[in-house]
Amino acid sequence: MRHRKAKYKLGMGTSQREAMLRNMVTSLLEHESITTTDARAKALRSVADKMITLGKRGDLHARRQALEVIRSKKVAQILFDDIAPRYANREGGYVRIIKKGFRPGDRAAVSLVELVEKKAEPTKEKGATKRKGLKDKIVDTFKSTK
Repeated sequence: MRHRKAKYKLGMGTSQREAMLRNMVTSLLEHESITTTDARAKALRSVADKMITLGKRGDLHARRQALEVIRSKKVAQILFDDIAPRYANREGGYVRIIKKGFRPGDRAAVSLVELVEKKAEPTKEKGATKRKGLKDKIVDTFKSTK
């Protein structure tokens, strides 16, 4: 019986599952959103939350613990410098899972996994020029010939 065995097995061995989750959490922290299957997304959520919690602690021991899981020093630097300060006032729940539908090849349920508070993207200014399409160029040419 599997009573009180709260871990997603995902149909693979322990070392393969841990390697996959390490790669996925590294990609999630680097890109701030990834697409994967529902079961993998649910397994990823706990690992990602633990990494962000380590980032919030911010001490040397937490950095070394995070580097045991995260595959890239650059991504660990991003975690401790950019991502963790965004969640300073948040107690948990750093990852959002949005169901997207089904994958065409095998009908596997697919989800979007993203960080709750994304990086603020620069907004367009009001007076910014938009790219002219072919129709606009033709109209401008017609007006200039008159």
